[in-house]
Amino acid sequence: MKIRGFRVELGEIDAALTRHPRVGFAVTLGRTAPSGDTVLVSYVLPSGDDEPDVAELTDHVRGFVPAHMVPATIVILDELPLTPVGKLDRQALPAPDFAIVRTVFRASTSTAEHTVANVFAEVLGLDRAGLDDNFFDLGGNSLSATRAVARINSALGVALGVRELFEAPTVAELAARAATADRSTAARPALTAAPRPDRVPLSLAQQRMWIVNQVDTASPAYNVPIALRLTGELDIEALRAAFGDVVERHEPLRTVYPGSADGPHQVVLPADRVTLDLTPVTVSDEAALRSELVPLASAEFNVSRDVPMRIAVLQIGPDEHVVALVLHHIAADGSSMAPLARDVMVAYTARTHGRPPGWAPMPVQYADFALWQRRTLGSDTDPDSLLSAQLDYWRRTLDGMPELLELPTDRRRPLQRSAHGATVPFAIGADLHKKLSDLARDHDSTLFMVAHAALAVLLGRLSGETDLAVGTPVAGRGDAALDEMVGMFVNTVVLRTRVAPESSFTDLVAHVRETDLGAFGHAEVPFDRVVQAVDPVRSTAHTPLFQVLLEFQNTEKSRLELPGLIVEVVDAGVEVAKCDLCLTLSENVDETGEPAGMSAAFGFATDILDASTVRGFADQFVRILDAVTASPDRPIGDIGVAELECLTPVVGGVSVSEVSLPE
Repeated sequence: MKIRGFRVELGEIDAALTRHPRVGFAVTLGRTAPSGDTVLVSYVLPSGDDEPDVAELTDHVRGFVPAHMVPATIVILDELPLTPVGKLDRQALPAPDFAIVRTVFRASTSTAEHTVANVFAEVLGLDRAGLDDNFFDLGGNSLSATRAVARINSALGVALGVRELFEAPTVAELAARAATADRSTAARPALTAAPRPDRVPLSLAQQRMWIVNQVDTASPAYNVPIALRLTGELDIEALRAAFGDVVERHEPLRTVYPGSADGPHQVVLPADRVTLDLTPVTVSDEAALRSELVPLASAEFNVSRDVPMRIAVLQIGPDEHVVALVLHHIAADGSSMAPLARDVMVAYTARTHGRPPGWAPMPVQYADFALWQRRTLGSDTDPDSLLSAQLDYWRRTLDGMPELLELPTDRRRPLQRSAHGATVPFAIGADLHKKLSDLARDHDSTLFMVAHAALAVLLGRLSGETDLAVGTPVAGRGDAALDEMVGMFVNTVVLRTRVAPESSFTDLVAHVRETDLGAFGHAEVPFDRVVQAVDPVRSTAHTPLFQVLLEFQNTEKSRLELPGLIVEVVDAGVEVAKCDLCLTLSENVDETGEPAGMSAAFGFATDILDASTVRGFADQFVRILDAVTASPDRPIGDIGVAELECLTPVVGGVSVSEVSLPE
């Protein structure tokens, strides 16, 4: 059978168990755990009156088989249930009581094991991780794997890739690989605060945002609006002081990026140079609120001279306010929202008590990161640099890729694309969510990879193409020092997939897994440098390299709790489309951590698509998910995505003369 994508010979486990002197008979089966996962359960009949200890047996088995073959639990039998003809009655074996299973925790012993275990626990928000704990069983995914590997490399001075974590997902296995890894190519400078030169360059991600902004400062495409309704007694002076504290703490919120003959650079302003007008503006009703929010959220930033942050307080009633904060993407990304919310919460709570926030100083600032990144990646003119190596990978991987994915659009593509967009939300039910998670686990991949494969099937059907490219954002926050920082770290990578109609979905998932791991392992070079290196045909009508984006929203949720106030998120009312189509997925879990359905949405460019068409895309996507979870080994070309009743009959009713299909 298969467990987490590994082929398991159950007889090997039985043989290992019967080597123990107090075991007379053993049989191992696959059982369904309360989580819905298939796990190994061994049934043991003692060889004598002395009952063996379960923990001792588990350690005994571990000495003979790899970690993925160690039983989740061992049940000690008083007697064997037999059929009338004297054979083992497997159906009569008792169901294991998972509630009383003894979990054998093996602590780390070596430096490498301690480091890997601590990184697993830190990245996944756990108290601890044992030697036999599997990163993906603990809740890891392909994106958090990137963070974990970066931290292990930094702590141990090695150069593991994301692929190694997939191939060796337990603490013990990955620590063994780290212990034998080549350290000669792993020396990276540590990310620390250091004296700054007179001219601080932009980070590579900021460089792209700066160019986009200077091409069209009026575009709201990279504005990040946040609107919060505060119900209760709001202390305006405490709020003003709190935002002042946050601006002082996070330098990107008070940085401008002037250009020059040598390119743009960072100028960090003193906190007292940043003026935040929090004087409440009275609005009469919800319609008036909307008319204030939309222009505030979409107003231009010129980051060469303007601080990339503005704020307004709109008052609807004596105890009801809406605080609108707008950031430019050059200063913050999606992962910045959680630390920003935490710091506002801490500062406001402190200021309502008449004191400054007592937080520890930031270990490094964004300017330190920008300098470190430039040193680490090196120059593309140096053939031995990390930047050159990653660019070479992208040139090879994306060579010969089609220029444009032709989707079935409602209108001709304009010569100059706008950023106008809209969204069609839809849902993936809890049952289907669980089946997708099981499918990912059974094929040694992640839910992201399964969703990517299903999206590739959809795009192949819609376009008739077999060579497909999808973009996806990566967080870019490998070092632990960046966890609490507000800043722009996110990058976009291109996932190129070839969909063969005669191959199975299982084969496609394996192909996607290799594609995604390769991309995530070369995700430090910024997207605009990849575009320059690959040099596709440029057009103002569509984005380069890919026109469809896949985004998994698995960043830490922003939580804002302010004393004496009820906080609710308000839609800022501005929708932009950065490409033709964007599939956004977000997992929901119940109180036990089990799959509870997925929130999903297709964002789309209204230049070329209508909501009714995109709603059809969403329906087809869900039907594909249903089909591949039901029969993952069937050929992709046999997957039906259209409603047959919409296509038949091709003749009229009984009272109408028959016509041929062309007619």
